[in-house]
Amino acid sequence: MSSNPSSAQPITHPKGARLAALSLGAVGVVYGDIGTSPLYTLKEVFFSATHSIALTEANVFGLLSIIFWVLTIVVAIKYAFLILRADNQGEGGTMALLALALRAVSSVARRRYLTLFGIFGVALFFGDSIITPAVSVLGAMEGLTEINPNLQVFVVPVALLILTGLFYVQAGGTGRVSKWFGPIMAFWFLVLGGLGIYHLSSNMAVLAALNPIYALSFLFENPKLSLVVLGSAVLAVTGAEAVYADMGHFGRKPIRVAWFAWVMPTLVLNYFGQGALILKTCAAQALSSPATACKMHPFYDQVPHFMLIPMVILAGAATVIASQAVISGAFSIGRQAIQLGFLPRMKVVHTSHKSEGQIYLPAINWTLFVLVFIVVIAFRSTSNLAAAYGLAVTGAMLIDTVLFAVVAIGLWKWNRVSAGLLFCLFLIVDIALLASTAIKIPDGGWFPMVIAFVVLVFMTTWKRGRSLMAQQRQETALPLAPMIVALSRDATRVPGTAVFMTSTPEEMPAAMLHNLKHNKILHARNIVLHVHFDDVPLITRARRVKIDDLGNGFFKMVVNYGFMNAPDIPKALTIAAKDHGIEFDMMDTSFFVSREVLVPTRSPSISVWRQRLFSLMARNAQAATAYFQIPTNRVLELGAQVKF
Repeated sequence: MSSNPSSAQPITHPKGARLAALSLGAVGVVYGDIGTSPLYTLKEVFFSATHSIALTEANVFGLLSIIFWVLTIVVAIKYAFLILRADNQGEGGTMALLALALRAVSSVARRRYLTLFGIFGVALFFGDSIITPAVSVLGAMEGLTEINPNLQVFVVPVALLILTGLFYVQAGGTGRVSKWFGPIMAFWFLVLGGLGIYHLSSNMAVLAALNPIYALSFLFENPKLSLVVLGSAVLAVTGAEAVYADMGHFGRKPIRVAWFAWVMPTLVLNYFGQGALILKTCAAQALSSPATACKMHPFYDQVPHFMLIPMVILAGAATVIASQAVISGAFSIGRQAIQLGFLPRMKVVHTSHKSEGQIYLPAINWTLFVLVFIVVIAFRSTSNLAAAYGLAVTGAMLIDTVLFAVVAIGLWKWNRVSAGLLFCLFLIVDIALLASTAIKIPDGGWFPMVIAFVVLVFMTTWKRGRSLMAQQRQETALPLAPMIVALSRDATRVPGTAVFMTSTPEEMPAAMLHNLKHNKILHARNIVLHVHFDDVPLITRARRVKIDDLGNGFFKMVVNYGFMNAPDIPKALTIAAKDHGIEFDMMDTSFFVSREVLVPTRSPSISVWRQRLFSLMARNAQAATAYFQIPTNRVLELGAQVKF
């Protein structure tokens, strides 16, 4: 197998103090979600109301072994060791992986299906973004009942209060508090490891579960129960997709160092410590007694009673951090989808002057808030939510495996036999985990799937609608070059600069035609401006602006952005002035934008209901002028009706 050649430039890995700082940051952001899984994983595995497991030593060892090897195969090997190689100019995530996979496929049909597959993975992420804050914060607040059973009534209200505060503060940015995420989560993992070591000391034999034989024995000896139990065990790897999604924030090496040096050891110690505690606590019953005969909360029962209140507070802080990472990820994915043409323009607020990646999308934030609020009220406990949790995550992990296989074999030219065997192992694990969560669809697993399906319909409808509108424009468009010659000869000129926004730089902008039709004038200088979003994360300033002088006072300007760049047309004009010698006086410049209104009609290309949905999305999209940060007092908007 060859090394990763996807990057245009060699990657320089941080060292020393910078590596330590980035690794600490990765502990806080990347592993927040997976780090809070011990709150509820073994509780659902051994003490779920949906299934009963005899608390024998063989069963405890077998399930601990399953959790350890799922963590090892899915997180350590697949994500941390392999998928992190698939950097798209240093960026990760499903969108970045999809962009790489599409480079390996030439067939139009295959590219279409691969795109649909990748977009479904993005849709699943949004479903996960709703479940994660709900289950994490509820899991932490269930510790109140361990302090005093009478506090059960406060679990849901307190969880809702915390979540309301979390979504409310998004508008102000999290830069000031995010510097504490790493230290708090590092301390959280230290506590997890310390509790695990303390309880392991009572039964060191539990460490034998590191042997995969125990996992295989449990699966073969309990075929009917295995799928159900796997559906609970998968909770241990929820959040694994963040290992790749957050690569652009920290880099490959810090994420690996954080996992292997700190996160994985402490997680394994805590899970095994909980296993030792389960055997110790339930030893009074007959070893073959069902789980209902020995009720406990494996996580909070690890903690001495006098430390429960500080532990609940620490767990609350850890789950808020885990939720923040998912919410921030939803903002990033949302912006990427907008700039790649899968979602309509939305308001994007930059909450930091130092980091372009710290953004806030009000529409996504408050949509998530409403849905999370509904989920908490509807499910009310982690036991109920466990049925809904996991399906979106396992689906997204399966999609990552397939996309990475396309990249590795099609783009990097890995040996097909050895790569095939490796991906077969990953697919077996991914499909088993997906099947184990799919059986929970009637009990709540349907919820994230409905959310994902709705998001998928919205994204594909917007993409299809934009494509059809582009085809419609192309059929009626006039070529730019011949029109310039004709206009230069006949049109009346007035002083100033006119910038005409266009989606196709080789064609006459509709706004220019409408301006001529109604005003019967042209400005002294006319810029035909096209904004292009590439399938790479970032475009440097050196490649930002390209200008062609078409003569007779006409210029064609193409402004390039990556899907992680923040579009800013006035800044692009400043670059044009400095790098290309074209001076712009904003007070003497007018921007002309064409706004097309869709009139739904019967069409073989797209159904009427999808046309109506596209029209609704278009009407509620943020104005192009606001999205591209064009001063509103310099804009003239000209409308036109379009039929498919």
